Amino acid sequence: MAPILESLLHHPQAWFGSLDFAADWVGLRLVQQQEQILALRDANPQYQGFETHGGAMVEVMVDGHLGYGSTPQLTPEGLRHAAQRAYHQAQTMARWCLHAHSPHIRPVVSGHHPHRPGPSLLSPGETTDLLRRICQTLKVSDAVVQTRASASTLQRQSWLFSSSGTDLYQESSSLTTHYGAIAKAGNIVQSRTDNGFYARTYRGGWERESEVALLERVQRVGEEAVALLTAANCPTTATTTLVLAPDQMLLQLHESVGHPLELDRILGDERNYAGGSFVRPEDFGHKVYGSPLMTVTFDPTVEEEIASYAFDDTGHPAQRVDLIRHGLLLRGLGGLESQARLQQPGVANARATSWNRPPLDRMANLNLEPGGSSLEAMITSIESGIYMHTNRSWSIDDQRYKFQFGCELAYRIEGGEITELLRNPNYRSVTPQFWHSLVQVGDASTCETYGSPVCGKGEPNQVISVGHRSPVCVFENIEVFGGG
Repeated sequence: MAPILESLLHHPQAWFGSLDFAADWVGLRLVQQQEQILALRDANPQYQGFETHGGAMVEVMVDGHLGYGSTPQLTPEGLRHAAQRAYHQAQTMARWCLHAHSPHIRPVVSGHHPHRPGPSLLSPGETTDLLRRICQTLKVSDAVVQTRASASTLQRQSWLFSSSGTDLYQESSSLTTHYGAIAKAGNIVQSRTDNGFYARTYRGGWERESEVALLERVQRVGEEAVALLTAANCPTTATTTLVLAPDQMLLQLHESVGHPLELDRILGDERNYAGGSFVRPEDFGHKVYGSPLMTVTFDPTVEEEIASYAFDDTGHPAQRVDLIRHGLLLRGLGGLESQARLQQPGVANARATSWNRPPLDRMANLNLEPGGSSLEAMITSIESGIYMHTNRSWSIDDQRYKFQFGCELAYRIEGGEITELLRNPNYRSVTPQFWHSLVQVGDASTCETYGSPVCGKGEPNQVISVGHRSPVCVFENIEVFGGG
């Protein structure tokens, strides 16, 4: 640990007192993280990487405007230069007077929040051996022409100090895995993965996985890839009852609820890059977003979900909040800055992907709350429908309104029973119409937790992890179609 970091941990206010400029408020965020990535293809090593890095972000408020300066040099000179850059940037911003903030957008907090329980980490050799066994298990027959297995672990520590007295420490560990098989017969090629592209991403480590259960699940992935080669195509065009598994609901929540509710998008901040939103400021508290069965929560307090934390990167305490309750839109996904600008309530979700990025409004853990229907009862109630699993493609417009999603596989439902396997299933709709079509929500026994470590946003870009938990859901009169 650098000497300057040791000094800051014990005497943070001495550093703020050494600055040679006057400001409304000064903040210092320090981040150190280590990431190990291992990937195999066809049981052979494809990539191995280990990265450790850290640095500091200094925020300075002058006349209510924030400036930023970052540095990887944790030395008195490096931090001083970063603070000077932030100060001059804030002075420039203040001359334009875009929106003057109060220092209250950076709360005074303190605490020590290590990750509990500690993660179970495997050595690179142990991880490689496990990934090799996974590739071998995926190879259920000669029809499987490619197998892939990868795992990455991330350990992160962050400190937040401020001239107003904040003294906060947080740490976290996470595991992200991806396993998949590609099968081929003639000109037919099908891919099957373990619940989607990097969907299995959680807080903690390998203690979440039983190797026996893992290999059983992986073998099923390989078998389904082969079975899809002879499966019937999804109907070309049909309007029917659509059942979505939790590993597809994660993307549905992410794209058609999470992103359109981000307050910075509604303010127009992201329009140049990530897009805007069909949601308007006056919709909060009034707009009926979906059916009465739809209750969506923002909840960074769930221990196992990937985007869990005690405080966001501005020091705002995290808590569970209803965003949509029984279909009614109540509040958006915005930190204290966006809340002040929009004069709307939000949540503790201002997060930065690293030490060299400022905090942005991010969705964190976004969950659809369970209903009261068992999976068996839902399937039995459907005379004709299609049950889709695992996202493989997505397309949605820049207002998060019209969308089209594809899945890896589906099952036909006829007379209250699951019948044949279908390949190349897709569906399309419009966000408000889709959520108003929600007619059944599975109970807690149908809920599953997933996430994504690669949600991108911001200029310069920030890729960050988000978590999602959802039950199985049933939607009426949805357009489904096949594809190649």
